[in-house]
Amino acid sequence: MHRRLTMFLLLATAFALPAHAEVKDATAAGFTVENAVLIPASPERVWQAMTADIDQWWPKDHSWWGKAATLSIDARAGGCFCEIAGAQQAQHLQVVFVDPQKTLRMTGGLGPMQGMGLHGVAEWTLQAEGTSTRVTWRYRAGGYSPDDLSALAPVVDKVQAQQLDGLARWLQAAR
Repeated sequence: MHRRLTMFLLLATAFALPAHAEVKDATAAGFTVENAVLIPASPERVWQAMTADIDQWWPKDHSWWGKAATLSIDARAGGCFCEIAGAQQAQHLQVVFVDPQKTLRMTGGLGPMQGMGLHGVAEWTLQAEGTSTRVTWRYRAGGYSPDDLSALAPVVDKVQAQQLDGLARWLQAAR
């Protein structure tokens, strides 16, 4: 019985992994990465998890203050994708476009790119496919840097794949 459960969990985990991860382009001045996954949930449920439940699924090792912090997205134009840990606070991105259950667009520098003076556009799109939802996360970043930014592209792509995987796994576990 234990072996059967282990196999089931391994198969379920495999289906939760991003179906598509790609560095779309990369130059010394910037890059575009795109990750996508098909999640067996409605666009309404995925949108709810993406925006209202982000603190539940976003990997805490990809935040400034880890488990001490709370992540939130105020999904309205001018809203904040913020991280709060008492007096320590960070605005990761600012919401610039909302079409509920279809598109969420935010701007800013994610993670260490913020301190590097880089700027980006993060866009989440949701597309119903039968009883599932295809979630695509594209991030285009660039700006002045004395370093070649193309070297960041595969790192950012990998981190975003982990984050999108967190959403897919959390929604599967919540089923």
